[in-house]
Amino acid sequence: MSISAYFSSLSVLNLFSRLPSGVAQGIIWGVMALGVYITFRLLDVADLSVDGTFAAGGAVTVMLMLAGWSGAAALGCAIVVGVLCGLCTGLLHTKLGIPAILAGILTQFALYSINLRIMGKSNQTASVKNFGLVWETKGRGFWLSSLYIPQAILTGFLLAAVIVGVLYWYFGTEQGSALRATGSNPNMSRAQGINVNSMKLLGLALSNGLVALSGGLMTQFQGTADVNMGRGAIVIGLAAIIIGEVLCDAIFRKGVNFAVRLSFVVLGGVVYYLVMVVILWLRLDPNDLKLFTALIVAIFLAVPNLRAQRAAAGARRRAAAGKEA
Repeated sequence: MSISAYFSSLSVLNLFSRLPSGVAQGIIWGVMALGVYITFRLLDVADLSVDGTFAAGGAVTVMLMLAGWSGAAALGCAIVVGVLCGLCTGLLHTKLGIPAILAGILTQFALYSINLRIMGKSNQTASVKNFGLVWETKGRGFWLSSLYIPQAILTGFLLAAVIVGVLYWYFGTEQGSALRATGSNPNMSRAQGINVNSMKLLGLALSNGLVALSGGLMTQFQGTADVNMGRGAIVIGLAAIIIGEVLCDAIFRKGVNFAVRLSFVVLGGVVYYLVMVVILWLRLDPNDLKLFTALIVAIFLAVPNLRAQRAAAGARRRAAAGKEA
């Protein structure tokens, strides 16, 4: 097929019809990225249990909703399960002295079997028409279903805004500040009387709770949970964080407060997923999606470094010009 024939076969209307669904799913992945942000940026811990925790949240949600539980109750239980997963990783790291990256791998490895036990098989399906309701009050419902994309976007946006607000408030408290200090300088935090191990446990629990919530939301959106649904979640979370930070620094060059930075993490998830939608629209091989993800992360990781190098080169040129003058 010639290049002109290839591009003429692409439908712009088809692309625009896919974008709203991409926004809805991007917000859900953005919630997951907020959880990854806590460990990756605030605690400075490489937590690889995310893949298993995301699937655990989906498994718990789908089984409870099939058992007749409400969407809100199922998501609440998913958060509790995620917190327990984070505590497991934290205990392996802080009490048994296992490096954080290996502790996360062990938890992720164990969760594969646990998730199979929860669902009874590799995947479970629920009707998105009947089980996409996240919350209902006074006869009005908040839907997060692939059948109701506009409502799903609104519900996801409101939920993400609430989470960002709560995190902004919490990390401004004494305990939240202690958690951030632990990630910035563990030795100094210990000298100030902060229990570093407790802060790591708390951060991992909070992070994995948000990741499991995201897994439950994704299950409600697509109507199915799979034991492999979290595969690559840590990379997607990192991609959303990096994209969000690059966009935030590009727009607000003088710095912003913590709430805006958290909001850009969610925006990074949306941008990442929209890029994936465009890649699929271009009819590229779906087997190459992980390759494109790696390239996107690498590009956005390189942008700050390249920008700093360019600024340094410009400063050297100005200094040299000043000496010559």
